Amino acid sequence: MAKDYPRSDRIRQQIKKELANLLQKEVKDPSLNQITILDVDVSPCLKHAKVFFVSQEEASEEVMKGLARSMPFLRSQLAKRMTTRGIPKLHFVYDKSIDESIKISKLLDGI
Repeated sequence: MAKDYPRSDRIRQQIKKELANLLQKEVKDPSLNQITILDVDVSPCLKHAKVFFVSQEEASEEVMKGLARSMPFLRSQLAKRMTTRGIPKLHFVYDKSIDESIKISKLLDGI
């Protein structure tokens, strides 16, 4: 992860905060209502950012299509709100770790 670089860490935190606000308050797509941004990993060159998220509907095709439809709006709003020259290209990644931990917990409860 690029967290070793202070500038990328600052940008990572700002992207996470702004995306969470945008998805919660300004994006009107109903398929994106239940998305939670968990973390953002910014590349050292600051040109790419992986956005890790969870959703109550998992990474359904509808959620991924909603994110693709919202991408131009999200990038334009990030450009207005951030102090950097360029906005990293966003890559949304569904975080399966919570689902996996629930499965493990259920297995352990059954033992």
